[in-house]
Amino acid sequence: MRSFRNIFLYQCLFALTFWKHFSLSVENELFRSASNDFPEGGSDKKIKSLPLLYTNSHQSKADFDWVVIQNTTESLSLSEITNDNVKKLVALLSSFRQGSSLQNLTLTNVSVDWDALTEILQTVWHSSIEYFNINSVTQLSHIETYNFDYSGTSMKALTVKKVFITDLYFSQDDLYKIFADMNIAALTIAESEMIHMLCPSSDSPFRYLNFFKNDLTDFVFQKCDKLIQLETLILQRNKFESLPKVSFMTSRMKSLKYLDMSSNLLRHDGADVRCRWAESLTELDLSSNQLTDAVFECLPVNIKTLNLQNNQIASVPKEVAELKSLAELNLASNRLADLPGCSGFSSLELLNVEMNLILTPSADFFRSCPRVRELRGGHNPFKCSCELQDFLRLERRSGGKLAGWPAAYVCEYPSALRGTQLKDFHLSELACNTVLLLVTALLLTLVLVAVVAFLCIYLDVPWYVRMTWQWTQTKRRAWHSRPEGQETVLQFHAFISYSERDALWVKNELIPNLEKGDECVQLCQHERNFVPGKSIVENIITCIEKSYKSIFVLSPNFVQSEWCHYELYFAHHKLFSENSDSLILILLEPIPPYIIPARYHKLKALMAKRTYLEWPKERSKRALFWANLRAAISINLPVADGKRCGETD
Repeated sequence: MRSFRNIFLYQCLFALTFWKHFSLSVENELFRSASNDFPEGGSDKKIKSLPLLYTNSHQSKADFDWVVIQNTTESLSLSEITNDNVKKLVALLSSFRQGSSLQNLTLTNVSVDWDALTEILQTVWHSSIEYFNINSVTQLSHIETYNFDYSGTSMKALTVKKVFITDLYFSQDDLYKIFADMNIAALTIAESEMIHMLCPSSDSPFRYLNFFKNDLTDFVFQKCDKLIQLETLILQRNKFESLPKVSFMTSRMKSLKYLDMSSNLLRHDGADVRCRWAESLTELDLSSNQLTDAVFECLPVNIKTLNLQNNQIASVPKEVAELKSLAELNLASNRLADLPGCSGFSSLELLNVEMNLILTPSADFFRSCPRVRELRGGHNPFKCSCELQDFLRLERRSGGKLAGWPAAYVCEYPSALRGTQLKDFHLSELACNTVLLLVTALLLTLVLVAVVAFLCIYLDVPWYVRMTWQWTQTKRRAWHSRPEGQETVLQFHAFISYSERDALWVKNELIPNLEKGDECVQLCQHERNFVPGKSIVENIITCIEKSYKSIFVLSPNFVQSEWCHYELYFAHHKLFSENSDSLILILLEPIPPYIIPARYHKLKALMAKRTYLEWPKERSKRALFWANLRAAISINLPVADGKRCGETD
């Protein structure tokens, strides 16, 4: 007997590369799919047995050491199951009676009819297997009523994926009733185009149901009151459309805690339809649907974790029903233009608003949401402005709650700052503080007004404005009174401007010395040349206009004379308007700079830039003085016949 066993083991090892029908391999890992779908997986004990294979179809059951298999194997993976070898599989599985160590079983690529599948299920149901996974079932046909025996099972979780039914006409109840009435804790039917599922016929022990990626609709589990122990329900990627109907579906599931309705076609228009959710529901996934702002009218009151990612939500209504227990809210990939407040979410701790349309988050958020410990707000088209800077300042004061900072927070507007991380964006306090800006602008305006007023007074600007106006008006009147085409004719060599206090020097020295001799110098003096009836200003302007030069007798008395100031201004105006060199300055007495009034800034400029003649105190130098003065005003003017030099009409 021992030699036979040794020969058999040798054959098993030799046949590893020549197997024909199906392989049976022993693995030292958990039943992966069942462990992922339902958390109570099998053990992690190591396997000690060698791989066992069918080498040909003529070997009998007695060829195997069933005791060794049953006592050492915990996880098995079988593949390529067909109607031809299903009897051998059933015979093998029948060996694993309750009490054996086999707990996890996987069947892959199963191509059998309905009778063969139900026989496999029934055999497993009365074995030691607790976690059963079936992947890729094809050619499932001849579906009919089967009286399944659920008694005395060790099964805890069943996972069925990718089932393809070839029958076109069969009773749906015959198919779904077997699964609906299973007395196990976890059931997964995924990626199988399932269009319906029956309500269990009696109170069900299901605590976990996963119908991922099927074709289920709003009619599933309506008015079903048998799922009283169900805690987790996953209906992701189906064809549900009505959110209120989903809420009614859960209303009789007294133990439901987690519901995944993501990637469906859910809508809610809020048209006076009240929703009724299971009071025990604390975690709800409604992501990737077609929900709008009205969804906040149809939410479980005791919800703690809510996922509304990738919908069409533009804002969170302020009148939203209070969700006192809500701690986590995911609003990423919606159409939000601002952060929602926490008026209805007093316990909110985590908020996700990534990838929305938020330009400038409200700075009031952290004041209205004091319990928020993490805000995920990156990947929004931020507008870098003062308002955004206020938000960042408050965020820093709150302890740095922005998740993904700084890489996920980048300026989108204005275009000049596009791509700039918010951490590198700064504006001055003056630019962002409206009150400070207004106060600063007001102060600058007041200072400017004060400076202008001071300069106007100091430089006698009103006087200059008045003189300019008079000059303009006089020129206009003279232009209108002059015959058309006639220009102003020079009648005098020089106009004399002096202070009355210096009149003796002008009359006794200046006029006699210039008007004597052969060279007749015609001088314009106000006492003999001003026209009676005209204003003094008009006479001054007329005399300056008709004179080739203007002689200013400078002295301390000159700068104290108002009329001398007028005459200097008009003469200076002529100097620039006609681009002529018509000014002659005679310094009769030295003028200390401090006694020159501020409005005589032109006089200061002239004395600094132009050469002036200084009246010499020594008599020996006066002849040269008069010669220089005559040379400065030398010009040939027509003199009327019979008129003496200095004589007027």
